[in-house]
Amino acid sequence: MNENNRLSRVQILIQQKKYAEAEKTLNDLLSTDAGNAHYLLYMAEIKLQMENYEMARKIIDSAIGISPDYADLYFQKSRIVQMQENYDEAEEVIRHAILLDPNNSGYYAFQAHLRLNRKKFKEALDIANRALEIEPENLLALNTRSTALTKLNRKEESFKTIEGALREDPNNAFTHANYGWSLLEKGDHKKAMEHFKESLKSDPDFEYAQSGILQAMKAKNPIYSLYLQYAFFMQKLTARYQWTVIIAFYLGFRILKGIAKSNEALQPYLIPLLIGLAIIAFSTWVINPIGNLFLRFNKYGQLLLSKKEKLSSGFVALSLAVFTVGLALYFILGDQRYLMVAFFGFAMMVPCGVMFAPTKFKDALLIYTIAMAAVGAGAIFLTFTTPVLVNTMSIVFLFGFVIFQWVANFLLIKENNR
Repeated sequence: MNENNRLSRVQILIQQKKYAEAEKTLNDLLSTDAGNAHYLLYMAEIKLQMENYEMARKIIDSAIGISPDYADLYFQKSRIVQMQENYDEAEEVIRHAILLDPNNSGYYAFQAHLRLNRKKFKEALDIANRALEIEPENLLALNTRSTALTKLNRKEESFKTIEGALREDPNNAFTHANYGWSLLEKGDHKKAMEHFKESLKSDPDFEYAQSGILQAMKAKNPIYSLYLQYAFFMQKLTARYQWTVIIAFYLGFRILKGIAKSNEALQPYLIPLLIGLAIIAFSTWVINPIGNLFLRFNKYGQLLLSKKEKLSSGFVALSLAVFTVGLALYFILGDQRYLMVAFFGFAMMVPCGVMFAPTKFKDALLIYTIAMAAVGAGAIFLTFTTPVLVNTMSIVFLFGFVIFQWVANFLLIKENNR
């Protein structure tokens, strides 16, 4: 088999996700031509697909050292460093690829994709349009343009664009999944479900579509559907504006609470409002894992939930059970110590709901959750073994609960803004 045929075989094997076989064939080619930048480009692609990003980067840097004017190498490096979450470097590298080859639509499409991920929606739209001027059927550019238009509240244009992408490739998994997410944001979970299913027909392991189908299943519940619209709203905002919303809500709550405390005539109106706001704020922490808990009883939903999602929903359910039992025993026995048990269960629902959420500080939320559980358990032990109802550990637990919400918001907002 000549070199061209073997390289074609490598391309087919990568498409089929047979990475070990592709790597073996490439190693045979590299054994006779170790300095071939084109071979190294494909080897970097294999390592990228296998999520061995460090090795992929070493290979692509070596290739760039051999052929510093080969634009595709910089495009590949941009993809790799993006997966390493080095977003500034990814943008710098793709700009260099564009300088070397300013008429390549794929480079502009990827640059637009990077801008989109960093919530620069107008810039993403402009760059995607530039890519489409060069290649009107570029799928990544069409998908990026569609999503940017959705985020800019130009939904009619968005759907026209993505329908055009489907005409170009009716079976493309990414396009169907992207369409599904746009429909979810529009509030049409039924039609979104259809596109997520179509996506998974083409690629059963596509996490973007799997995540979407889970959200579409949960969106059948009107309460969760409202939460999802709030989540989409927050995702559109940059970190500064996300914090503005959170702080404004917190200050507004404190102001209303102060007014209610000082004005008895307004209490019948303000107290129900304050309770409603508190429930809304609390529900944003726990509604997603509670939704996952219900999906565990669905024969399809339970197959799509990850191990961490199942664990998180299970611990939230356990915390809810502790809260319910503690509250019931307080009313039955009239023993105030059980109020501490109830508060422990109530408070632990919040960290348990997000303890596996991805952040830049690995396992930070999980470690905080475990620490809170340990302190809370210690507080309950002291409550039942000493004559003091409120002890030092219970105060520490209360402060830990309050601080957790700010720490978690900081970490999650930082993760959501690249």
